Amino acid sequence: MLEPTHDNARCNRDAALCAFLTRKVEFDSMLARLQSLSAEHFDITPDEVHWGHVGTLTHYADGLKCIINAAFREGEHKE
Repeated sequence: MLEPTHDNARCNRDAALCAFLTRKVEFDSMLARLQSLSAEHFDITPDEVHWGHVGTLTHYADGLKCIINAAFREGEHKE
């Protein structure tokens, strides 16, 4: 039976760090895409806007609010 060693723990932390950084790159990429889409008014011109667009944007904002609440321990995630 293998006993945990300091080297095993370090390898485990290194693997976790690698996985974390990979996810952070994905996360930052998604944020950049959203920021770009928002800067372009979600590819909708003022003449095209209708209530369906408002609903879609509200849906997006609600999803982001859930993420913000979890990340900052606000709303239903408040301790």
